[in-house]
Parts: sequence; C-alpha cells; structure tokens
Amino acid sequence: MPVPTAPQNSSLVSAIAAAIRKVPRGKVSTYGAIAKAAGYPRCARHVARVLNQVQGLPWQRILGSGGRISLRGEAALEQRFLLESEGVRFRGRRVDMAAFEHRFAKSRPAARRPKTAKPRSGRSRR
Repeated sequence: MPVPTAPQNSSLVSAIAAAIRKVPRGKVSTYGAIAKAAGYPRCARHVARVLNQVQGLPWQRILGSGGRISLRGEAALEQRFLLESEGVRFRGRRVDMAAFEHRFAKSRPAARRPKTAKPRSGRSRR
C-alpha cells in the first residue's frame, strides 16, 4: 500500500495552521494529531515545517508522541517553561496527556453499512 503524501501548497499550510490554532491555552496536542485533524494523516513531519514557516502560532503546545518535548537544548527548556506557565503539568519529562491533551472534534462519522444476518455457530434454533 503506497504511503500518502501531502501536497506542497498553501492549502496544506493553512489547514495545519488552522488546526494548531484550535489548541487552547493550557492544552497540548501531538504532531500526528494535528496532521490528522488537518486532514493529512501520516504527515506529522509537515506540522514541524509549518511551525517553522508561519509566525505567531502557539508552537509550545505541540509535542511529540506520548507527550514528550521533541526540541533540544534551550528551546526544550523554553517550551517546558511556557507550558508550565499555562498550567500544564509534567510527569517526569512528559506532559500528563490524560489531563492536558486537546481532543479534536470528529469530522463526520463514516457511513455505516447495513448489518447482514450472520449464521449462529454451534447452536441450532429449535
């Protein structure tokens, strides 16, 4: 199965930037969740690229998988400081995702197929 690739255009950038802006103060999200919410699942690397391109986004609220800070050095210290100033708590080096992860609203449920009658196994109806 081929890996889907995201188009390199302004619709990708604007969709990802809009998803990042939806993360409220005091909440966090992951690169993968942002990509999925923007409509580009499996394109988490593009989220980092958009964070570098677009000024004014709340970059500190976007984390690596499992709530870890992906940055290194002083940038990681700054990100942790900014998150703690917003009230986000850490468990060791990771954010307490159970309490502080932002959940994006589901777009629309997938169309349901009608259920077909399944034969019962092992028992006969009498």
